Amino acid sequence: MREIVLDTETTGFDPSTGDRIVEIGAVELMGHVPTGRTYHQYINPEREMPQEAFEVHGLGDEFLRDKPKFAEIGQAFLDFIGDAKLVIHNAAFDIKFLNAELGWMKLRQIPWEQAIDTLAIARKKFPGSPSSLDALCRRFGIDNSSRTLHGALLDSEILAEVYLELIGGKQPDFGLSQRAAPKAGEASTEWAPRPRPTPLPSRISEKEKAAHAEFVGKLGGDPLWLKA
Repeated sequence: MREIVLDTETTGFDPSTGDRIVEIGAVELMGHVPTGRTYHQYINPEREMPQEAFEVHGLGDEFLRDKPKFAEIGQAFLDFIGDAKLVIHNAAFDIKFLNAELGWMKLRQIPWEQAIDTLAIARKKFPGSPSSLDALCRRFGIDNSSRTLHGALLDSEILAEVYLELIGGKQPDFGLSQRAAPKAGEASTEWAPRPRPTPLPSRISEKEKAAHAEFVGKLGGDPLWLKA
């Protein structure tokens, strides 16, 4: 299963009032494991950067002036994400901006069903607790010391670790429930332990056996393990 962990940086909070995307970062996962493939793009927003936004991500007008406009990279971005699930922290914010930019280009919109919102997962799993990316890093012991400013690619890499913890830890299932049965006439290649030719001697002393029997006796008669 292919997933894309994604983050954006913007000039503000609302594309309907002229705010634009200035950075996109994304990390590819296959079967919940990072592949090493990433997408990262700075974008010229074609407007001045508000001071409040600059203080969040540090991307200023001079730095972004020679970067491509969204119209130049929109299709390449869509090609990268394809139909993979998009893992986003506060997905409503990023999807709103991405669809605004894509709509101005008359490109396809990203359906809400394509997004996995880690903020919603965290709030459901830890009700009443802080659910920011920094708070979740502290909860899971994830090093985010390099996150002095928001950055789309760095935040995506950190979010990938947070996401894996939210769904049960790194490599949550190991594929144990998906073992393929051997085909007819084909020998199984699965490893299985062979029985020992001679059983190992018991390591329980007579004193330990007596102590155990005394303990079981105090539990009352008719224990379940003697009914087999």
